[in-house]
Amino acid sequence: MAINGKYWIKMLAFCGQDKVLLDANGRIKLSPRFLNDFFARGNGELVMHCLPEKAVALYPEDIYMEMRRMDLKPAEKAAESMVFRRHMRYFGAMTQSQKISQQGRITIPPLFREFAELFPAEELVLVGVEIGLEIWNSERWANELDKITMHNSEKGEREMAEDLIRQQITK
Repeated sequence: MAINGKYWIKMLAFCGQDKVLLDANGRIKLSPRFLNDFFARGNGELVMHCLPEKAVALYPEDIYMEMRRMDLKPAEKAAESMVFRRHMRYFGAMTQSQKISQQGRITIPPLFREFAELFPAEELVLVGVEIGLEIWNSERWANELDKITMHNSEKGEREMAEDLIRQQITK
């Protein structure tokens, strides 16, 4: 596909799911597909962040920096707002940078493993979220997927009901 005279290869980044095992040292091996996604965006530097949903997010460094740049004038906000200072504390304490090893592995820090209930020798799920990955405890991921499915189903039912009401009104 050509865009502005340049040829781009159309591909999906950070999509899909993989199951992995956490080793005794807190390491997981990323699949070649996810490794390619990280290396396509840089030199394998990534940012790990604990999500409130009790999962660990992995973002390419540039994506994470873009997400954090959305806070305009952080020093000014921090001087004025306890809520913003708490927000900054959470991000600072629950975020860490790391480089993917030559073997394609990352090490999840002990505090992050504890936070997300990621235990050695248990199966974890890597979930592509288009801008990065999320690492989930398998049971927690199954529950999250059920919530997403239920939400989408209920939303679809509401949309269909609203459409039927609109059709009744226009008759």
